[in-house]
Amino acid sequence: GQTNLKSPQDIQVYVVNTNFTLRWNYPGNDTNVTFSAEYQWFGNTETNKTEWKELPGCQNVTLTECDFSSAITEYYDTHHVHIRAERREEVSPWSSIFEMIPYFIAQIGPPEIELQSRNGVIKIKVSPPEANQVRKMWISHLDFKYNLVIWENSSNAEFRSRSIFPTDIIDDLAPDATYCLKVQATLPLDLKEGLFSPIHCVKTTRKAVNDPFCATNVSVLALNMKFHLHWNNRYKQHVSYNVQYLIGYLKKLHDDYSVKWLNVPGCENITDTQCSFSSIITTVSGFYYLRVQAMSEYNTSCLSNEVKVDPLIINEIGPPDVKVDISDVLLHIQISPPGGSESEVMRDHYDLSYRVLYWKNSSNNEEEIKMKEIKQTIGTFSDLTPSTLYCVKVQAFSEFYNKSSHYSKEKCIRTPGGEIFPLVIIATFVIALIVVLLVATLLVFALYQAYAKMKYVFFPSCQPPLNIEGFGGQLFSSPYMSTTEEPIANCSIIETIITEEVNQIDFKDYKHSKQSSRDSGNYSNDDDTSGSKVSEEMLEKEIV
Repeated sequence: GQTNLKSPQDIQVYVVNTNFTLRWNYPGNDTNVTFSAEYQWFGNTETNKTEWKELPGCQNVTLTECDFSSAITEYYDTHHVHIRAERREEVSPWSSIFEMIPYFIAQIGPPEIELQSRNGVIKIKVSPPEANQVRKMWISHLDFKYNLVIWENSSNAEFRSRSIFPTDIIDDLAPDATYCLKVQATLPLDLKEGLFSPIHCVKTTRKAVNDPFCATNVSVLALNMKFHLHWNNRYKQHVSYNVQYLIGYLKKLHDDYSVKWLNVPGCENITDTQCSFSSIITTVSGFYYLRVQAMSEYNTSCLSNEVKVDPLIINEIGPPDVKVDISDVLLHIQISPPGGSESEVMRDHYDLSYRVLYWKNSSNNEEEIKMKEIKQTIGTFSDLTPSTLYCVKVQAFSEFYNKSSHYSKEKCIRTPGGEIFPLVIIATFVIALIVVLLVATLLVFALYQAYAKMKYVFFPSCQPPLNIEGFGGQLFSSPYMSTTEEPIANCSIIETIITEEVNQIDFKDYKHSKQSSRDSGNYSNDDDTSGSKVSEEMLEKEIV
């Protein structure tokens, strides 16, 4: 059971696209040694978890590497691989297990490229890795990005790198010069960089002189999502222009996009050197390419250079509109976002914030300018001085896109005077005091009247005359209180004036009224004689 063969070491698996290579080292010096490998696939079935199988392409090999591409078809499952040395009937122990998930260790293979040199530029066409293979490691070739490295084939070579599309044009090249280049495919989302293609070299030609009527210096001006294309015209004769655009994602395809350019509506057969193309910007998540086709009076045409338009990047933010108002010692501002209330793109995609500057507008140049940043379109500022002119201006900015607008026009407003508050407080106090005094006066007056009535009824201040009070031996407690012993008799008034020369008493005017509650009879004026006599007798007795 003993063996002198040693186990292979440093087991590695190299994967490029769907090509699998197993490599190892053998530490022994034995001759006539072969190697055989087994693999284990951990798929969805239970039986495959513990079953080792012979690895196709890696049986009885004499080298320290083998190709087993045909054995692996599931690139997202776990696989185990081990290997041993063999010599006739003698075998070594199995090596350590190499565990792998093919997709995670795979490298992107080199792309294929085609070059064409014409008119001073190089036209390049890139085919994705695995373009002609049935089995593919990389599912979508649209996810690939391509990096180009180019240099002039000379002793002082300067390497330049840039990103390119599957079909692209390389310009800014010297005429009649040989350039070499290579291309690499990458998958940025998976953080994978592929192998470079073989180096290709090509010689450039001289660039033909542009016709004088071609549009030059093509540029884009964009403000608040309003886009305009501008260009220069050097030709003195009649020239008409067509502005054309291409949706950016078409360049990512591996198809020929030269026939997919479209005319911008409203920019066809124009003679002006500018045109608005806002109508074609239907989405801000993608990008566009624009160019100008010039047509001379002789029906010849010339295409300008292309301009790339990424809406949210190339657009500039305009200044917002501001309204100001004052209440007491608070400054209120209301901000209208750039582009007006209809520009939803500015609000939704830029996530705008606002930088507010406000200061005292006085002759003192050393007055401090205060700054406050807000997210809302409404702001309130305190700590203001009464009877002072304050000025405000606002700037919109987007932190994510590192963009900011110019400041808005200054708006100024004066705070109210400081003496208004004390006057209001004093006036309010005086009015309240007057109201309290009036209410208190009315209440005291009402209580006094009630007290006087009660006192007058129950405690009268004047008493009946003594002659009436003692008349008939009956005391009168109150002229307003009636007795309950007998009913009230009818009243008669006796009026007598007696004048007599008496030393002790001098009667001038005397009136007497009497009501009797003791007699059942009535005194009346019907009997003048008897009434007069009785009255005279009674008066004489009282006088005596």
